Amino acid sequence: MTITKNISPSAHTEIMENLNTVQSDNDVRILFAIESGSRAWGFPSPDSDYDVRFVYAHSPDWYLTTTPGRDVIELPLFDENTHYENRYEHDLDINGWDLKKALNLLMKPNPVLLEWLSSPIRYMWNEEACDDLTALSRKATFGPACLNHYLNLGRRQWNTYVGDKAEVNLKKYFYIVRPAMAIRWLRMNPDITPPMNFYDLKAGINLSANLNEQLDELLEKKSRSKELGEAKRIGIVDKFVMDEFFWASEAVKTTPKAFNNLQNEANDIFRKWIKNQ
Repeated sequence: MTITKNISPSAHTEIMENLNTVQSDNDVRILFAIESGSRAWGFPSPDSDYDVRFVYAHSPDWYLTTTPGRDVIELPLFDENTHYENRYEHDLDINGWDLKKALNLLMKPNPVLLEWLSSPIRYMWNEEACDDLTALSRKATFGPACLNHYLNLGRRQWNTYVGDKAEVNLKKYFYIVRPAMAIRWLRMNPDITPPMNFYDLKAGINLSANLNEQLDELLEKKSRSKELGEAKRIGIVDKFVMDEFFWASEAVKTTPKAFNNLQNEANDIFRKWIKNQ
């Protein structure tokens, strides 16, 4: 079932044109395509682009080669020599992974695919394939793996975009607050994947009234600001982020490693959907 709430009809049309071109030009079948980034998280800026991510399968013969082909399809924002030139009204950032790449990353485990599968905005959605991938992802991407992911993501964003700055880009600020909130979620619900939507995530982690108020004000500012909008840092928000990162850095020292051997299940899913191509 496709779900495109809060996506304008014109943007949806452009996105579907590009996804259909991906399939025809590359001879692939898209198993699912979703919105990632700020639109799926629930806090886009007025000029936010569309972050479309997808997983696809080639025909069986494509995999039967001594020289593996490229396992990513990326559409440039502008390229006058391709079908994807920026003739559209909206800024589209569209790229996807081959099914084999997606499965191998998932088993590391890498929680990104789990986030994609939980996106509230779906453009293309093969129900059976997504059920298979979701069932596997829930076995592979358990709490400790998610904890490492969000800690590393949050720290990297903090060091790159905040550090000692007095003012911060609002978009990047939320890119740091969201991993901290996901860590708090995992503290409270270690076996439940953090929701992708920012408001659902915030509602489920018992934040103080003051912190909630500050985050709501920041969300309001971001909704009215361009992508480069900046604001002064907020002490209570910074403290929340640092506290969660510290807790996670200690927790990952004692959390168990993934122990499920899911290779056979992943192989079964791969063969099934390659044969169904």
